[in-house]
Amino acid sequence: MTTAVLDTLVAVRRTAMDLLARREHGRVELTRKLRQRGALPELIETALDRLTEEGLLSESRYLESFVSYRARSGYGPLRIREELSQRGLQRSDIELALRECGIDWQEQLKDTWRRKFSELPIDARERAKQGRFLAYRGYSMDMISRLLSGRGMDY
Repeated sequence: MTTAVLDTLVAVRRTAMDLLARREHGRVELTRKLRQRGALPELIETALDRLTEEGLLSESRYLESFVSYRARSGYGPLRIREELSQRGLQRSDIELALRECGIDWQEQLKDTWRRKFSELPIDARERAKQGRFLAYRGYSMDMISRLLSGRGMDY
């Protein structure tokens, strides 16, 4: 398999659009993928600026899509925030996306817990196990404690 040479603005734009057609991307992520494919940095910037102006590349749409996808996969706001930070997105943009996503995180936590455990812990060892799992998934200790103590559970 030969890779296309990305030495023109048209080639860089076409590759960027192909990537965006598959799913939303953030600017940093798209830049990295185009560099890996051999595109020149100045061509990348020009192409991405134009795609942004045309509304084809949107950080806010990417954030909304990513938050929604990860939440549906059972991840909480702490984990999602960290993953987005690692992808080079601005902290203020991440916070705005998490605030405006419309997800009830406590309900999301219950759903994630039900899929994995379904019964409240009967001893400290089981409570610690469930707590570790939920914390790894990105839920706050306060939310986890409330859930595992049975407060706010509607069976």
